[in-house]
Amino acid sequence: MDILVINAGSSSLKYQLVDKETLQVLAKGNCEKIGLDDSFHKFEIGELSETRVMPIPDHQSAVQAALDVMLDPEAGCLKNLSEIVAVGHRIVHGGEYFSESVIITDEVRRRIEECILLAPLHNPPALMALRACSILMPNATPVAVFDTAFHQTMPAKAFMYALPYSCYKEMKIRRYGFHGTSHHYVAERAALLLGRSLTDMKMVTCHLGNGCSLAAIDGGFSVDTTMGFTPLEGVMMGTRCGSIDPAIVSYLIENKDLTPDDVNNLMNRKSGLLGISGVSNDLRDVQEAAAAGNEQAALAEQMYAHSIKKYLGQYAFEMGGLDVVVMTAGVGENSARMRELIFHNLGTMGIIIDPARNALSGGERIISSDNSRVTVAVIPTNEELVIVKDAIRLIG
Repeated sequence: MDILVINAGSSSLKYQLVDKETLQVLAKGNCEKIGLDDSFHKFEIGELSETRVMPIPDHQSAVQAALDVMLDPEAGCLKNLSEIVAVGHRIVHGGEYFSESVIITDEVRRRIEECILLAPLHNPPALMALRACSILMPNATPVAVFDTAFHQTMPAKAFMYALPYSCYKEMKIRRYGFHGTSHHYVAERAALLLGRSLTDMKMVTCHLGNGCSLAAIDGGFSVDTTMGFTPLEGVMMGTRCGSIDPAIVSYLIENKDLTPDDVNNLMNRKSGLLGISGVSNDLRDVQEAAAAGNEQAALAEQMYAHSIKKYLGQYAFEMGGLDVVVMTAGVGENSARMRELIFHNLGTMGIIIDPARNALSGGERIISSDNSRVTVAVIPTNEELVIVKDAIRLIG
């Protein structure tokens, strides 16, 4: 009995097949450049690792390509499709409708469609993948796991914007937050690592990758988060600007002859580390350039750390204290230099990093010193595992 996890993007489809009993990953892969001439399927099954350049015209073809390699008589890991008992779909936006994962019904599907207006780049491909799986695996139970669900516990004082109240009532303009599956997972892992109850801890989790967000978690519940109505708000990211003065948008439109779409593209795809450094959206490249004397790259590195540090302090004050900080995702897990910059000079807040521990890599670990009042942990995220466990729980 296996669970298939699907994470669909506008031109990509990532997947994992996981054994329901052992939670072992049996196969994983990624179909890229869907709908383009140079589309390809990269996958791993056991010892086999392969990339196939092949036509992948749509998401149904991508799902079919994944199933074909898993059903291969020689190299595959499935005898037939009946072994897949559930398909867990990562859905970026569930609006205010969903505060937890659910089995997908016609009503759930309609709600996901209603949220397309809130996530026009993310929900449509997820729905395409959902339809494809329903056609190809009609007997597998479909499950939706929402990026926004974990943050539905935020109080109104945190999720509301100071716009006319009608903007919220009529258009649902509010802070939703994202990366919720990751924040929830690492918070629970931190509690296990420390041998403490989530209900007794005030925690800030930092998901730092190409997209970045922080979450304030009090007693196991999300009470605030940096991403807002869209994933653009909050800290500086790989290509996203994060929070800026909103008047900059109208200023650019009026004075640079840009359309709203132009500005949206500028803020989402040409800003952040890439926009400031002029080098790359990858922090590793930026840090290498900074070390070689590139002043813009050095500035980008400092701005990135500064934006995270601001929210870290804000959330500590919001919750009235801080017990744990968790670092996760590509940058959070792997960049000792960035962790050093973020936590530098925070001894007055009770955060003291041990340089030797911070320099280590791999696995779940504590990097704060023994005399640090606040524990700082590095915990690799595993959103796919959350989706698998939620699917198992829902199908019984």
